[in-house]
Amino acid sequence: MTRPAPHMNCLAAGRQGLLVELRDPADVMRLYAELRRRRPAGIVDIVPAARTVLLTGPCARELAEALPAWPLPEPVAMETSQLEIPVVYDGADLAEVAEGCGLSVAQLVECHAQARYRVAFCGFMPGFGYLEGLPPALHRPRRDTPRTQVPAGSVAIAGRYAGVYPRASPGGWHLLGRTALELWNPQRQPPARLSPGTSVRFVPVAP
Repeated sequence: MTRPAPHMNCLAAGRQGLLVELRDPADVMRLYAELRRRRPAGIVDIVPAARTVLLTGPCARELAEALPAWPLPEPVAMETSQLEIPVVYDGADLAEVAEGCGLSVAQLVECHAQARYRVAFCGFMPGFGYLEGLPPALHRPRRDTPRTQVPAGSVAIAGRYAGVYPRASPGGWHLLGRTALELWNPQRQPPARLSPGTSVRFVPVAP
């Protein structure tokens, strides 16, 4: 099943790039899936973000006229892998977030762990995936004051996304727990365990 082509705004990006702007984040994944399915000749990279898809390659700009007419798959048709992430729910913000959401800590953990997530796009740092699927009851704005150091493996939420910090870094997301699973290793192929389209489950484990 397909749906009509969404509104797109195509912009030149660098010497061999095309940036496609879309209004709906769901359309980003549909376009990304369709580009992967068709694999247009001359396209080197396809990089989704929150509301854009960046195409690079010698023929990228030639798609500017064709893309807005493409009907896109419904639902998203793309090959995905699934990753289970073990989590110890003892994060520094766990109790505060639970109170802000009107939940007990146990209810918050259950709500977060029962949801099914998918990597919408990657960014911020190597190996960091923005996971869509966070239940609306857990949507919280970023912290007013970011931390100067968030430990590697921290499982966190902000806005409508969940995520895991693959390396220690500053950050403004709410910390719910931690995982020992290594999500980024430049010596491994591929280095990142999370890529756009990957399905994710968080599995509570004892400390």
